Amino acid sequence: MRVISRKKLKEFWEQPEYQDAEQPLKSWYTEASKAEWNSPAEIKEQYRSASILKNNRVVFNIAGNKYRLVVMTSRDYTICLVRFVGTHQQYDKINAETI
Repeated sequence: MRVISRKKLKEFWEQPEYQDAEQPLKSWYTEASKAEWNSPAEIKEQYRSASILKNNRVVFNIAGNKYRLVVMTSRDYTICLVRFVGTHQQYDKINAETI
């Protein structure tokens, strides 16, 4: 899968208060880049705690559920676009289905 916007992930973990997210986000990025998902069920197989939402959105729990990562997948699951990365408190202020 092609993951778009590693830059957004990097900008997040480079903030001093979120440096502990660096390794978990890098791991997720590496795993997702190598993934060949064909359906939401295949995402759930690999990431049991992932939430599949409307509008091709998927929410991943990062760093033991300390952070949330929202991505939008293409209809054929070949592209994954990072839409949001943040804390639970920040996540609660967005609409993950439309961001």
